[in-house]
Amino acid sequence: MEQAFLNEIAPRLSVEAEQRAGRVRRLGIAVSIALIIICNVILLFGVWASGVNLDELVRSPDYFNAKQDICLRLTWQKVAGASEPMRLCSEWINLSDPSGKTHQLQNDMKVRQGADGRYYVDQGIRADYRLLGVALFVVVVIVMGAVVQRYLVRRYKLHLDAAAGQTSFVQ
Repeated sequence: MEQAFLNEIAPRLSVEAEQRAGRVRRLGIAVSIALIIICNVILLFGVWASGVNLDELVRSPDYFNAKQDICLRLTWQKVAGASEPMRLCSEWINLSDPSGKTHQLQNDMKVRQGADGRYYVDQGIRADYRLLGVALFVVVVIVMGAVVQRYLVRRYKLHLDAAAGQTSFVQ
């Protein structure tokens, strides 16, 4: 008699388990899509609220090139290795730049005289921790989105399993 009861209920239980698995899969997809949208909004808002200009954050320093730039203003700069200051172009227009904005010599840029007598820009170490901060913010938002997605899907699966366990005992 118990075997007949199990044979009758077993197909029904496997169909219910497949339905629950399908519901969990659909919820996982819906939560993933919602969190992709929400996390992107958080990222964009965070970048906007921080005021970080991403164009300036990842671009290389701009130097005056006499072959393709037009100098607008000259200034006297102290040069390492030289006894007297020398005139350098501090503001110029880059002819290959379609925006037409003027480019300026950065204040922290140092010019030095090389062993061959020519002058070079001393790049030094240019650490910009704002880029690291933006990257860490992106990683934190992605990890938190994954944690929230797993939590919501597990909670829904437990809820469905508990509801299925209650209904099977009632019948």
